Amino acid sequence: METELSALAMSASKVEIRLTPADWSPAGTDAVEFLISPNVGEEPKPLEKIASGGEISRVALALKTCVAPAKTAAHEPLRTLVFDEVDAGVGGSAAEAVGRRLKKLSAMNQVLCVTHLAQIAGFADHHYFVEKHAERGRTITTIEELDSGARTREIGRMLSGERVTPEALRHAAQLIRASGQ
Repeated sequence: METELSALAMSASKVEIRLTPADWSPAGTDAVEFLISPNVGEEPKPLEKIASGGEISRVALALKTCVAPAKTAAHEPLRTLVFDEVDAGVGGSAAEAVGRRLKKLSAMNQVLCVTHLAQIAGFADHHYFVEKHAERGRTITTIEELDSGARTREIGRMLSGERVTPEALRHAAQLIRASGQ
């Protein structure tokens, strides 16, 4: 877990799993507590009390990567894994590492990821553009699957902002190629 977290821009993290006896229940006879110290010199504390949304998503990604099966039997249903804010607080090579781990998980699972980072979006098998707008006093959300050209333009926009430059488009195409697509 700590090795995976290190690659996900949480290099100082220490993980501890604490088991204590508990009364019998359908969940068993142990209470399991997941403790983490994301910063040097801090004592591990319960994950749900100290971690941000992005940290919780990255811990989940690290855990799911560690326990991902090498392959799934044909009769086993796919799991759907949803990651939102997994890119919070990361960029550059850490974002690429997050993208690679999501891609690895997608080999045996359906992975849905909401991201604003081109380095992560470049690894997607399918890319959707989600947009909110007001219509007759209501907020409407639209979702559009992007074809290859639109995907390159959207990743270019993620890289450069509203004004998509030829350099951003070339960089977007390179990110997609580098992801193995």
